[in-house]
Amino acid sequence: MPATTIHFIRHGKVYNPDHLLYERLPGFHLSTTGARMVQATADYIARSPQMTTVAAVYCSPLDRTRETAGIILDTLNRTRNERGEEPLEPIADERIIEAGNEFRGTRIGHGEGALWRNGNWKLVRNLWTPSWGESYRHIAQRVGEFAQEKVRQYAGRQIIAVSHESPIWSYRHLLETGHPEHNMLLRHTALASITSITFDSDSGDMLSITYVDPAKDVR
Repeated sequence: MPATTIHFIRHGKVYNPDHLLYERLPGFHLSTTGARMVQATADYIARSPQMTTVAAVYCSPLDRTRETAGIILDTLNRTRNERGEEPLEPIADERIIEAGNEFRGTRIGHGEGALWRNGNWKLVRNLWTPSWGESYRHIAQRVGEFAQEKVRQYAGRQIIAVSHESPIWSYRHLLETGHPEHNMLLRHTALASITSITFDSDSGDMLSITYVDPAKDVR
């Protein structure tokens, strides 16, 4: 049966000297280390005969994911050029954007972000929903809508989707357990890692999930 694989890639490390919760705020770019992490992942992709055949590269519209997609495409398009193929361009999709968070722009535990100030404690009353922002169920739903659309659009092929930790893990957890709610401290989605989900192209059912962390040794 035909199968479609979506390689969900988390962005690299962000330059954030003030340790803010940046969420969907603009102006947060990959750090030097983050760029090296993504390059390690891009090199891993370039060595994979399967992944170099991806039909498209999608990304969240935020700076850090666009930059991650750009580094990956710089490497991937060199391989495509050697094969006489047209270069790919990144395609932004809002459905794989970072999770909404009411603590955006603050340092958790410091200043206005301190949990005991301004009623902030009410936002952390439920760690499983979660109560501080967009629900894991809504996150998984929008990523799932993206995935099912692309499974049909690219039946029998592979694509890359550059996203964020919470969207990738919430969707993966839903597929594996039947519910998206999870303990955020137990996520298995490292920076610049690849979570590859393969689907039956006809039914849209998940067939397998694999995970690799090509940048684990980058410091």
